[in-house]
Amino acid sequence: MKIRRVLLSLLFVFSFLTPAHAVWIWTPQTGKFINPKWSVKSTPKEQLEYGLSFLEGKKFNEASAEFKKLIKHYPRSKEAPEAQYYMGKIQESLNKPYDAFKAYQVVIDKYPFSERAAEIVELEYQIGNQLLEGRNQRGKIAQVFIGGDDRVLDVFRTVIKNAPYGKFAAISQYKIGLYLKEKGLYDEARDEFEKTMNDYPTNEWAKAAQFQIAMADTKRSANAQHEQKTTQLAIEGFKEFVKSHPESELTPEAKAQISGLRDKEAENAFVVAQFYEKQKNFKSARVYYNELINKYADTVWAPKALARLKIIGDK
Repeated sequence: MKIRRVLLSLLFVFSFLTPAHAVWIWTPQTGKFINPKWSVKSTPKEQLEYGLSFLEGKKFNEASAEFKKLIKHYPRSKEAPEAQYYMGKIQESLNKPYDAFKAYQVVIDKYPFSERAAEIVELEYQIGNQLLEGRNQRGKIAQVFIGGDDRVLDVFRTVIKNAPYGKFAAISQYKIGLYLKEKGLYDEARDEFEKTMNDYPTNEWAKAAQFQIAMADTKRSANAQHEQKTTQLAIEGFKEFVKSHPESELTPEAKAQISGLRDKEAENAFVVAQFYEKQKNFKSARVYYNELINKYADTVWAPKALARLKIIGDK
């Protein structure tokens, strides 16, 4: 009778101390009151299955809460990395790719021997692609205000760190360079493409990186009207690519780039010759016109230079 009065008193106290929605239940096994909302199943397997039941019903908040319980109460169980893995799946379902990446990475960092490791590296690579493609799909105005998504770099670099010689390492390194090139960071992009070639020389992406190095040099030379060094570097890069990979699907583009760059060099020479001509320095003008004709006979600027030489004659 005394015990019954104590229990009734406790129930009366809890009815005032807890919110209306909280239900406290006396469990003889534990000898205390528990709230099922905060309780954990008796085995990690049961707890995982319980969390998955919410996930299957797309009740993501409830599933997340149950997975967190498992990780907290059974941190050394084989189900713990599984629960963390599904935390990443929840974030993907919520269309939060970077949060999913961070959740997946916890599995690699905290449970390095998880059977999910290889799968997670691939999932992270796919997330990197998703972020990269999402940036490419933005309008130009949006990119001005929002800027680049440097989380792309974090994801791809993590993929490389997790599996430096795995299936997705070389392509991740290549796409770091691609991302930087698209942002207009041509020097930095060039370094990353060179790293692709140096770290993965036999990989197919090393070939693509060689082409992109020349493309980066082309972009670097775009604003240097009278500076030929960078343009020549780009031409040499494309020539080396054509020589090394004559059967590549990129070879026609490389040849087209060479032609375009040579045309640019010829135009620059013509501009310099015209400058001297306007300054009445006909001797220097003739030097540049003649050099243009001799070196760039295959460009549209050679006939123009020849016409100017006839006009200035022996002045």
